[in-house]
Amino acid sequence: MNTRTKSLAIVLSTFMLVACNAWSQFAEAPPVRVPAATNAPSLEKVAGTDTLVVAGGCFWGVQAVFQHVHGVRKVVSGYAGGERASASYRQVSSGMTGHAESVEITFDPAQVSITDLLRVYFSVAHNPIEVNRQGPDEGSQYRSAVFYHNDNQRRLTESYIAQLNGTHLFAAPIATQVNELRGFYAAENYHQDYATLHPESSYISHFDLPKLQHLKALFPELYQEKPVLVGTR
Repeated sequence: MNTRTKSLAIVLSTFMLVACNAWSQFAEAPPVRVPAATNAPSLEKVAGTDTLVVAGGCFWGVQAVFQHVHGVRKVVSGYAGGERASASYRQVSSGMTGHAESVEITFDPAQVSITDLLRVYFSVAHNPIEVNRQGPDEGSQYRSAVFYHNDNQRRLTESYIAQLNGTHLFAAPIATQVNELRGFYAAENYHQDYATLHPESSYISHFDLPKLQHLKALFPELYQEKPVLVGTR
């Protein structure tokens, strides 16, 4: 190894050490294996797919989690809660657009129910008691929210939140907002499949890869090893 290469290696190692130490101050709360919804619908024997839009911090990790859920057909990172004109990463990052970083989950209701998806969402995809933040990310664009597109989704979500609050499994009441979906806007291409494409990122390895381990451990019946990627469709 020549002097220049060795120097670069030292710089990179130092950077990674600093990054890891910086992330360590944002210790994630351990996941909570929440119970199934008491009003969980039966799997629907119908043709076609349905969609669910949720927000729970940085969309990289949330997308990755649902890409590993059995019965999910597609998961797209994007923005919800604001207007189309302000649906860009640069603008949303200001926290002034009304948007939240979100994912649109397309799923087969004959294989996985909406309440199964909500169970994963409230347990391993994010921490639902955090207000306008997740881990190191802070601002209204990182809020916890479910954006429903029909009254059944609203009813099931609100009922499940009430059930979970009643269990007192969490250290505080669930902060998840339940809002009507006014529009979902796909994020820029470089955000899609980010956790899968960049496992070497210190952010991904610290905050997002553990979520996949928790999903496999807590919900083996829902876990699928091969992710459904946006880039393969």
